[in-house]
Amino acid sequence: MVRKQEMEEHEAGKEAEFKQRFDEIEEKHSHNGQANENETGMKTAGCCFDEYNRYKWEEIQASTSSFSSALMIGKGSYGTVYKAKFHHTVAAVKVLNSPVGYGSQQLQQELEVLGKIRHPHLLMMLGACPEHGCLVYEYMENGSLDDMLQRRNNTPPLTWFDRFRITWEVATALMFLHSSKPEPIIHRDLKPANILLDRNLVSKIGDVGLSTLLPSMGDLSTMIKNTAPVGTLCYIDPEYQRTGVLSMKSDVYALGIVILQLLTARSPMGLAHVVETALEDGCFVDILDASAGQWPLNETQELAALALKCSEMRRKDRPDLNKHVLPILERLKDVATKARESVLQGYTAPPSHFICPILQEVMIDPYVASDGYTYDRKAIELWLSTNDTSPMTILRLPNKSLIPNHSLRSAIMDWRSKSK
Repeated sequence: MVRKQEMEEHEAGKEAEFKQRFDEIEEKHSHNGQANENETGMKTAGCCFDEYNRYKWEEIQASTSSFSSALMIGKGSYGTVYKAKFHHTVAAVKVLNSPVGYGSQQLQQELEVLGKIRHPHLLMMLGACPEHGCLVYEYMENGSLDDMLQRRNNTPPLTWFDRFRITWEVATALMFLHSSKPEPIIHRDLKPANILLDRNLVSKIGDVGLSTLLPSMGDLSTMIKNTAPVGTLCYIDPEYQRTGVLSMKSDVYALGIVILQLLTARSPMGLAHVVETALEDGCFVDILDASAGQWPLNETQELAALALKCSEMRRKDRPDLNKHVLPILERLKDVATKARESVLQGYTAPPSHFICPILQEVMIDPYVASDGYTYDRKAIELWLSTNDTSPMTILRLPNKSLIPNHSLRSAIMDWRSKSK
């Protein structure tokens, strides 16, 4: 009760200190928000679309085969994502559910944020068709981190050293957003479903439509009052839910929960308590995701302890991302890199033409389809059983004939024998 009273008194003082300046900002934002809700996608495009390729609506339709359900790769409360093909470039197209109102605000937010920044671990936007509420992104072959952790579509498990590396990559992207000039950016909706993986399992944070640009207010530039909390339950900062005060530490809280999920592959609900109890009871190993391989116990316990600090209930108890979190994650990433190199020592990577475009694995029985591409026989037969189009070009196939690629099969067999 005493801790709770101290916390409430502290927050009351903070809120009184912020009140005058925040009232002015909220009034300005409220006025702008009401104006934006009455504007069309065209006006949204005019105010913030400068740096990206402008796609025509006809191009968007053609690239997604008129938004074919067969090409839909994701669906959420704010929009639907389709796999698309633009001039031999595979991309992802997000179509916002509403072209006006909140959908228009989200579109403008993504254009504004991604129009200013580039980072190796932030999803890159290739362009947009703002008149119709469409955003075009780079395509991430391995889907979301959530998909990988849950082993959806029978994907292979993430190794522990990949998980260590991903925690560092995500933290560097957050630090980059928080260091943005002239206004720091808070993501607000960090979770495994919004962390995407490319074909090499390099992670990138996506979905910045809920992010917030903090106004520059001197000493108060690390916080902002927002009385309508958004995000995803279990990842939302508890203090943000209680007080409406948003800060960079709000993203740190979500990062802590994401790290705990990387370690355990469990649901985020009550996960911090489960991990904390396991550490105290000496049964930490029992809750780790066994599919990740042989976890290095000391380093993994250190990572878990850091994640628990990040997910503390009170903002002031969480560590600073730049001063405390990143140095530890970088050191653990280096440990993971050395472990990975030792595992892969003597391993020769397969040539790219040995990889099946559908499975993203070395082919066992390569066959050439009528689109001219070579696929693993079982994969392309399964595809053709439900599709008349090419997996690569998304164009209709002239026929469904398959021809065995004997020379490639021999080359693959030779590579396999030398790699043993």
